[in-house]
Amino acid sequence: MSAEFPVARPRRLRRTPALRRMVAGTRLHPADLILPLFVKEGIAEPHPVGSMPGVYQHSRDSLRKAALDAAEAGVGGLILFGVPAVKDARGSAADDPDGILQVALRDVSAEVGDAIVVMADTCLDEFTDNGHCGILTESGEVDNDATLERYASIAVAQVRAGSQMVAPSGMMDGQVGVIRAALDADGFTGVPILAYTAKYASAFYGPFRDAAECAPQFGDRASHQQDPAGPLEEALREARLDLAEGADAVMVKPALAYLDVIRRFRDEVDVPVAAYQVSGEYAMIEAAAANGWVDRDRMIMESLVSIKRAGADLILTYWATEVARRL
Repeated sequence: MSAEFPVARPRRLRRTPALRRMVAGTRLHPADLILPLFVKEGIAEPHPVGSMPGVYQHSRDSLRKAALDAAEAGVGGLILFGVPAVKDARGSAADDPDGILQVALRDVSAEVGDAIVVMADTCLDEFTDNGHCGILTESGEVDNDATLERYASIAVAQVRAGSQMVAPSGMMDGQVGVIRAALDADGFTGVPILAYTAKYASAFYGPFRDAAECAPQFGDRASHQQDPAGPLEEALREARLDLAEGADAVMVKPALAYLDVIRRFRDEVDVPVAAYQVSGEYAMIEAAAANGWVDRDRMIMESLVSIKRAGADLILTYWATEVARRL
């Protein structure tokens, strides 16, 4: 054999499954995963979401079961979204102690205790009759500061109902600081905030809006969510602002189209970085698999590994329970 033949053979460490597993540089753990769950007021049986096969608008009973299944599988956390029977311009049900989200938080907390982190989405779009994330001005624009007052009240109501963490998702300027102050004033200094820090005005959210029944009745959310073509520095600025206001963890949403943002967050911040594998990402894989075009299980795992490799410590995914069991 030629003396010039390469001595280095990277394939040596790929030769068997055991070798590949031993040297894997990226590892998923069930505790890394957070399961989003939808609960709808006034239904007796879970309603399937047509654009998200395998995802449901839960009844109170089926929500408790889904939460228990996730906890038993070792999933790290749950994030709840409520769909009220009645909506109005203020999103009054969002901070109603007897509103569906607060009722669901009490139900789930009683069911799973401290076995899993129970948290809530802190926003208004599921609760307003116009589908927007905040209070509107007469001209139909989202009023940032009036919306902040609502977010503060919602966060306190959620924590009183049992939420162990709040996750403000509306992309209002100052939302983390206002919520931190409200929680502290109510005695909840130990409750952490997971900030939706870089949430993009994305086309990947469509199926979610079916599940949460929150499609805007007019306009869009481009005035407050980040521009997908915007500079990366804008996302980093949002991260610095959220951390200065008291965020305990930061999130990038969506995940797969923004792996570069996840990487930069991981390099720049010293708190956990979360990424949301959103409804459109989920639906694309499920639809392609249903058509026999892709290997569903491999694509799910590959997508999650890529998000983890980019730097996410936590991943919100609708496959959380399934993947936790597989792991």
